[in-house]
Amino acid sequence: MLKVTSVSRDFADHRVLDEVSFDVHSGRMTGFLGANGSGKTTTMRIILGVLAPHGGTVTWQGTPVTQPVRQRFGYMPEERGLYPKMKVAEQISWLGRLHGLDDRTAQDNTRQLLDQLDLAGRAGDKLEELSLGNQQRAQIAAALVHDPELLILDEPFSGLDPIAVDIVLRVLRDRAARGVSVLFSSHQLALVERLCDDVVIISGGRITASGGRQELRNRYGTARFELVVDSDAGWLRDHPEVSVVDMDGPRAVFEVHNGHSDQQILHAALRRGEVRSFTPVVPTLEEIFKEAV
Repeated sequence: MLKVTSVSRDFADHRVLDEVSFDVHSGRMTGFLGANGSGKTTTMRIILGVLAPHGGTVTWQGTPVTQPVRQRFGYMPEERGLYPKMKVAEQISWLGRLHGLDDRTAQDNTRQLLDQLDLAGRAGDKLEELSLGNQQRAQIAAALVHDPELLILDEPFSGLDPIAVDIVLRVLRDRAARGVSVLFSSHQLALVERLCDDVVIISGGRITASGGRQELRNRYGTARFELVVDSDAGWLRDHPEVSVVDMDGPRAVFEVHNGHSDQQILHAALRRGEVRSFTPVVPTLEEIFKEAV
């Protein structure tokens, strides 16, 4: 487990990170969310040792994160960092050797990753000859080639079309299933919602929310339900126990006031006729994010 504890960082007189604490568990995907300038990239750079914290600690499996420990991490920065005139497979294999792999293992891992990421046909091309989306996939391969125990990805889905997104999602889920800890940032909240097990939200250099997806839904969600009936649902507007959020003929979304039961509303609907569906409305990650920041 990666543990970030009370990490702070200043730039001149500006505090960029203020007592930042969160965990990234083994075998789980953790989405790291925040607006531009919120402190996500600074936090990632501190974890990787690119920047030093001005307070707090970062540990991996209970041990302080030193350079030998970081050799077991994989990192994909938001800015593309590969050599544009170097061939794709040659470059990824070379990076694997830099992380301590022997030549045979580095080449085998490279071939496997390029195949998984649907880049096998471009293995001999220079990076600059690839589309931006394929360059992004090559960067993901570079972060994975040495079989890291912790994977840190800064905006990994940027520039990917829907097919490429699905390919990358499959690869990342496979790594998590093998026990790899994955921390990734993204502005694409719908993708984060599909992929992550846990969520950490940072705003103004402070952690404003963290936990499992369902835990955050329970914490930030309201008692909101969707009712679909045979006839018009307009009677709900006059019901003293609810507040209507959205209504369209026979369909209504409403919140139940504190102290009242959703079952009371269901029984009231049944007394008026057929009920086609009655379901709780789960808050989206976007709604949670807006409330948390």
